[in-house]
Amino acid sequence: MDSVAELETARQALRRQAWGHAYARLSEPSLNAVLTPEDLVGLFTAAYLTGRDAESFDALERAHRQYLRRGNSAQAALCAFWLAMGLFLRDQRARGGGWMARAQRLISEQHLECAARGWLLTAEGRRSVETGEYVSGYDTFEQALDIGRRVGDAGLIAFARHGQGRALLRMGEVDAGLALLDEVMVSVTTGELAPLPTGMIYCSVIEACQEIFDLHRAGEWTAALSGWCAAQQDLVPFRGQCLVHRSQVLQARGAWSDAMREIRLARQRLSDPPGQAPLGMALYQQAELHRLRGEFDEAEELYGQTDLRGHSTQPGFALLRLAQGHTTTAATAIRQAVDEETNEANRAGLLSAQVEIMLANRDTAAARKAADELIRTTTTVGARPLRATAMHARGSVLLATHEPRAAVAALREACTLWSELDVPYEAARSRVLLGSARLLLGDEDTARLELDAAESVFRALGATPDLRQPSRAPGAASAGELTERELQVIALVSAGKSNRDIATQLVLSEHTVRRHLQNVFAKLGVSSRAAATRYAVQHNLV
Repeated sequence: MDSVAELETARQALRRQAWGHAYARLSEPSLNAVLTPEDLVGLFTAAYLTGRDAESFDALERAHRQYLRRGNSAQAALCAFWLAMGLFLRDQRARGGGWMARAQRLISEQHLECAARGWLLTAEGRRSVETGEYVSGYDTFEQALDIGRRVGDAGLIAFARHGQGRALLRMGEVDAGLALLDEVMVSVTTGELAPLPTGMIYCSVIEACQEIFDLHRAGEWTAALSGWCAAQQDLVPFRGQCLVHRSQVLQARGAWSDAMREIRLARQRLSDPPGQAPLGMALYQQAELHRLRGEFDEAEELYGQTDLRGHSTQPGFALLRLAQGHTTTAATAIRQAVDEETNEANRAGLLSAQVEIMLANRDTAAARKAADELIRTTTTVGARPLRATAMHARGSVLLATHEPRAAVAALREACTLWSELDVPYEAARSRVLLGSARLLLGDEDTARLELDAAESVFRALGATPDLRQPSRAPGAASAGELTERELQVIALVSAGKSNRDIATQLVLSEHTVRRHLQNVFAKLGVSSRAAATRYAVQHNLV
């Protein structure tokens, strides 16, 4: 086959998205002399999508040089931009920064109004949004969108609109932001865009849905991403990240075994070739599944690997420390994580963990402050899962501060929302607290229904740590933390003795008996003699 025919075969493979075949053809030494810069961009795409990073960067550098020799600074700048983006994704920030600066210089020197200028604006807009300058970021994406329309770059138009959608979500305009993202996904799912912006937008939109706790949308777009990846046999990027998202959705739906299978496969895909940025996210997801199943040693090892990859280990690692009984260490870790996080959506998950950890440390003031911030967040990020999280947090604080009637109202809302969203584990956790609140109010039959239902879910999921937890208010002590005198007092209370009777029998003053009884109430998280008696009976203290 002559070089002209061979080159045409390679170009046809690109059009069919047969990336492996296209790479093999375009990288043939016999074609080196006849490859146009457009062919080299195709070689870059094929190499990148088959996981050959070094070869992809080399092809794009060659295309950049050819465009410069031809005097086409606009296309040379676009090559420089995509080189920078690829290098940034591989955490090669010095090289990436150099190529980004070159792209900017070429555009500035030539006063170019081209696609590359628009793409550079998307990078600027993304930085603004990530640093909390949401309005500025939105406006920058608008400038990029205008350029995309003028030059007819469908990928740039979609990416700029997607950036505006994410900015709107951060500004609390959830409905408008989601509507814009849904519109963008039309062009993504119908194959109107090139592979790179398609994969980038897929992953970014799924992350946005998870940020605002929109689990339904996250699941829908993850399924679409799975189909897109499956249709391209040789695809390497995006496939591993897709599996991470699938694992997250399966975990939320209560399919923990399936979620573990998917995340193990994701780690394999993201480890070869090495250097793929989403590996840290995959390690964290697997650590979370191990923690929830009570496999603490495995979880701790994976959190360590997560940290080495530069991915945050919170709130999972702090919750692991809590589960291991290191409450002070957990409190220090989560407090620092909350203090350092400025993004409102990211803070929500941290605040939820902070409520739980601070209650375990019996710092109800700090827990209430975190729960109140969560409630305020629901006014700007109006997703139902976040509302359920906030109501769970509020209910746990009210329960810990001996306000069971108010706690029931908050926890009933949380349970209803989790059930509607089909998130069984979180629904069961809220049911445990709701059952505890009903016990304190004397409604033992309904409480037992709630607690039995929660136990059934924990058992089916394999949530071993939750099965070990007794049914009592958050932050309450276990019976083992009662002193010998306090155990004597609660035994006599359970026998129906008055404070005067107890004082006589134990040779104490009534004031001392009252003090012991107050300590018992505080430690067990109860607010009445009847509730203390029920606790004593349930936990075989009498």
